[in-house]
Amino acid sequence: MRSTVPRAAVAALLACALYTLCAFFTDSAEARRAHASNERPVDAIATARMPIDTPQGHAEFALDLSADWNAPQPDVVRAVIVLHGRLRNANDYFRTAQRAREAADSDPGTTILIAPQFLSTDDTRAFRSPPDLLSWHSNAWMGGAEAKTGAPVGAYAVLDAIVRRLADKQRFPNLKTIVFAGHSGGAQVLQRYAIASDVPDELAQAGIDVRFVVASPSSYAYFDAQRPDADGAPAAFDASRCPGFDSWKYGMQARPAFMRTRSPEQLETRYAQRHILYLVGGADRDPASASLDKSCAAMAQGPQRLARAEGFFRYMETRHPAGLNQQFHVVPGVGHDEARMLTSHCALKTMFDVGSCDD
Repeated sequence: MRSTVPRAAVAALLACALYTLCAFFTDSAEARRAHASNERPVDAIATARMPIDTPQGHAEFALDLSADWNAPQPDVVRAVIVLHGRLRNANDYFRTAQRAREAADSDPGTTILIAPQFLSTDDTRAFRSPPDLLSWHSNAWMGGAEAKTGAPVGAYAVLDAIVRRLADKQRFPNLKTIVFAGHSGGAQVLQRYAIASDVPDELAQAGIDVRFVVASPSSYAYFDAQRPDADGAPAAFDASRCPGFDSWKYGMQARPAFMRTRSPEQLETRYAQRHILYLVGGADRDPASASLDKSCAAMAQGPQRLARAEGFFRYMETRHPAGLNQQFHVVPGVGHDEARMLTSHCALKTMFDVGSCDD
């Protein structure tokens, strides 16, 4: 019997099936690549070392530097610290920082670029690194955890050590600005570090301006039990949907011991005064992205990165109507792309004081 279904309809059905099948395999391949890249050791370990001495012993931390910070650098007035994501590819982020500096037409002699590398124990094992080189179990560094090799040093303490070294007037007598910039997993770290660390206040008192570029993280740390509702407005969250939604690193419950000397309200008051630029790509809205945090605690903040970024900034604006030392900007047409985000006009404005946030 001859089919009564129009050929156009058959073609449309076949096209739809083919698209769905391709999308399935493409998404699966993306997920496999992301998983493999996350699990395998890094391609390279940064060449510079920062010594860290603790009561438990001496340790070394790997990082890339654009200048010798062991010698006095009187010409340096700005430091830009770029933080990698979960792939720990500090070399890629260092090259992005170099491109950003070139795009800003900033004098290399006056700006030092730093790319810390939070290695995993798999990395140090694969490279047969010395036992005093700091490394973390998997991506535990992203929540501020202590290192597993070298010495039990927390990830935030490492960032503190970097900026305290920069604040050393014997090495950097004329330093005026320190900018932390991170994308994706690195941005997650910086948002939490901006909450947890006392050091930015110390630097401010020494006349050093500290800024943060928080670009496209998968999640944020909230200060109470509110989360965005269906319209993106802050509202009480039903904890029965996700009992751990407000635990660290997503909220203030069960936060690390070193943060418990201050209440959530005190931490929030200080955080609201931090100089922070939140960036997100206008096309970074894929709820199926292989690298997106899909835990229930993250999903409580929104279905994808763009929604989560908009929701968190609205939360902060609502809670601080008298003023917030923070900005939010969507980079049009950009997906989850660290190079395009950290070289965008708005990132360059915050990092190098050039141009504007108009793309």
